[in-house]
Amino acid sequence: MLTLTNLSNADCDVENLLQNRADTLPTILRVHELDGIEFMLCAPWDRTMFPADYIKGVHLLFWPTWVDFWRGDRAALMEEFGSEENIRAYYGSSDISDWVAAWKKNLRQAAECQPQYIVLHVAHNRTSEMYTRAFAATDEDVIRATIELVNEIACEIHEGCKLLFENLWWPGLTFCQPHLAAMLLEEVNYPAVGFMLDTGHLMNTNLDLRSEADGAAYVTKIYRNLGEVGKYVYGLHLHQSLSGSYVREMMRRHAGACESLDWQTAMAYVMRVDRHEPFRTEAARRILDAVQPDYLVHEFLQRSRTVWEQKIRTQRHALGFL
Repeated sequence: MLTLTNLSNADCDVENLLQNRADTLPTILRVHELDGIEFMLCAPWDRTMFPADYIKGVHLLFWPTWVDFWRGDRAALMEEFGSEENIRAYYGSSDISDWVAAWKKNLRQAAECQPQYIVLHVAHNRTSEMYTRAFAATDEDVIRATIELVNEIACEIHEGCKLLFENLWWPGLTFCQPHLAAMLLEEVNYPAVGFMLDTGHLMNTNLDLRSEADGAAYVTKIYRNLGEVGKYVYGLHLHQSLSGSYVREMMRRHAGACESLDWQTAMAYVMRVDRHEPFRTEAARRILDAVQPDYLVHEFLQRSRTVWEQKIRTQRHALGFL
């Protein structure tokens, strides 16, 4: 098993986490006994700051609202974005072929890093649905759209690289319906597919969880319910999120509402729901022992190097690594 942490090359990570120093990353990996990083490319790749030897996985880009664009549903797009200008700003173009080209470019960028795996979110939601969770799309709608999209762009994945589909709590891959996860394995035309199970995202599908022990019991239950499909869970994004009370309160406050949110408001809400906190108890070990992944990724939201390292240390202690 490779033990990794998540890191992007966005300016905020380079400045706040790496402190603009090329020696910071190797130091952190050595101190915390990590094998490398799961990398997200948000800018041109600086090989000095992010050496290829450290990059074991690449997390692809993600447009949270995309199925309406893929399907050409102009009415839904106008309701969500309000204008053609906003649609073009979000997708980079009003032409679906340009958006597909952007996906292919991201895959070529990932291939340059020669990772062992790449990660793709399988989810869709409209910002107008975030508070209420009254989603227009079904899990199957998003799974089928994802299969179509991936089959169009998979030609750009470099040979030998695993394509891992990641779960969220929005419509798409949630792992709550094993037959839909199996559809991805069966219908995507790429030979090396599997899953990246995100524990916090899975916990976000159950608003009744109150403790890490509850979360671990739920995650392991869902994993076992996958049956044979569970053998294709090659990676684990490990973190915890206990935000059910907050989500219920927001659902109550916004019951019946259907207004699109601006990007800043939407992201602020997502950060309150999807907390990416480290596990602090032995519950983390129960999940790891059940899944036994090839890749364990300590995945956190970080604002400084000090906080980042503390979160890694806390979760490693919970796992019994310290």
